[in-house]
Amino acid sequence: MPGRCLRLGFARVNQETNALSPVRTTLDDFRATHWLEGPKLLAACGRKSMEVPGMFRNAELSGFAQEAHKLAHDHDLAHGHVGVALVPLVSAWAVPSGPLTRECLQGIIDAILQQLRATEPLDGLYLSLHGAMGALETPDPEAEIIRQIRAEVGPALPIVVTYDLHASVSREVVEQVQGLIAYATNPHRDHARTGAKAARLLLGICRKRLHPTTAWRSLPMLLGGGTTIDFLPPMLAIFQRLRHWERQGKILSGSVLMCHPWNAHPETGWNVLIVTDANRALAEQLADEVAEQCWKVRHELPPAFHTPEKAIQLAKEARLARRLGVVVLADASDVVSAGAPGENTALIAALLAHGRELVSYVPLRDPEVVAALWPMAIGSQHEVTIGAKLDAARGQQLALQVKIHEKRESHGVGRMLVLVHEKVHIVVVEGPALTMRPSFFSNAGLNPWRADVIVVKNFFPFRMFFAAMARLTLYVKSSGVTDFDAAHVLEFAGEIHPRDEVTEWRTADRRRRFS
Repeated sequence: MPGRCLRLGFARVNQETNALSPVRTTLDDFRATHWLEGPKLLAACGRKSMEVPGMFRNAELSGFAQEAHKLAHDHDLAHGHVGVALVPLVSAWAVPSGPLTRECLQGIIDAILQQLRATEPLDGLYLSLHGAMGALETPDPEAEIIRQIRAEVGPALPIVVTYDLHASVSREVVEQVQGLIAYATNPHRDHARTGAKAARLLLGICRKRLHPTTAWRSLPMLLGGGTTIDFLPPMLAIFQRLRHWERQGKILSGSVLMCHPWNAHPETGWNVLIVTDANRALAEQLADEVAEQCWKVRHELPPAFHTPEKAIQLAKEARLARRLGVVVLADASDVVSAGAPGENTALIAALLAHGRELVSYVPLRDPEVVAALWPMAIGSQHEVTIGAKLDAARGQQLALQVKIHEKRESHGVGRMLVLVHEKVHIVVVEGPALTMRPSFFSNAGLNPWRADVIVVKNFFPFRMFFAAMARLTLYVKSSGVTDFDAAHVLEFAGEIHPRDEVTEWRTADRRRRFS
């Protein structure tokens, strides 16, 4: 006789928070970027749909939904069961920025709870969370989300959670869920695969075929692992080991979470998660081994970056690179995808002083300038002051005579102005100046191939999208909230490497896991 259809709910809350940014994140920021509920969310997770416009065709929720359907179909053929019914709840995604307001966090939670109350009881729930989200008056927002959902659905409902690889892990989260999985790539390119892994785990639990046991270790380290790229040393060997265990079937999942170093979670640091099928001893053993491997690479810090002046000099010397493509300057101090405001003017000033002969494209967030110049005609000239509007304490203002070259609008960033001073093209936007793809500039009416230099405000993902045109990539330190030493001013629950001299990790690990 056919079994009852399993009802699996799924939801997402995704935002990476930079605690040093003074820009607060509100519900409007989520709604401007990505907010879907109910049937519209389910429709966005189809194979031919765009799950997150402007960012991902298939991310975690698509991976989850499509894998759940596949597994249900295969299971039905073998056992004659009815299968799986997917219950879409809420998907809320905002560009990284400063902490969420309390009203924003509760508003998102309330939306999820409202959807839960409007549907029939679930058999399982998948939550795609970030793990490095911050909120005012709430030290651990992800734990708060899970706590309120758990209070609504009861203690027995299986919940599986996925995290970004830069998440922090807390005891409350581990204790409230049946499975916790993180991305296994940096730059992240396994969003859909991570969601699919969550589907396999959740369905296995619901069908009583899997009994996951999670072991975790928490290390007091902000930085380490060199560039932290999964396919380069020193992290390559660690990630290869985890993948090998998963392929062998030795573990259900293995994750190394390398933290977001500008997050104010009191127990920020690296974490290791090993999930086995009812094998506690093995999970604990392997988590310990991988934690030791991670601790050994703590002294391999990120490489030093160029000054703006040095980067421009190298760009000028790279004539062949500019002839065949473009030189990309990554403003590592103002990385919008790590929560920076995106209004740093240091590279603009340096280009005007030392790179006037270079055709350059530079993104900048300045809603005040956009509002003032939007009514003005293309071709008109104006005196503007840019920078230090969102973060007056750290930024530097720059006064310029500019010509309005283009006016456009684009999803997620709102109104866009291209302001030209000599050969410097400044793309001034209302919303986040998230420049991971060349399309940011083409959406503003510029041809990226015609530039000598393109400035991005991103650490790693841009390299995939600019691969076809970037002939030289240079990282620049211009001084801002995503400098690697910027987080040294934050208060953590204990000493943390490399800000403090920490000789061993087990004392902090015991406090974090058991206190």
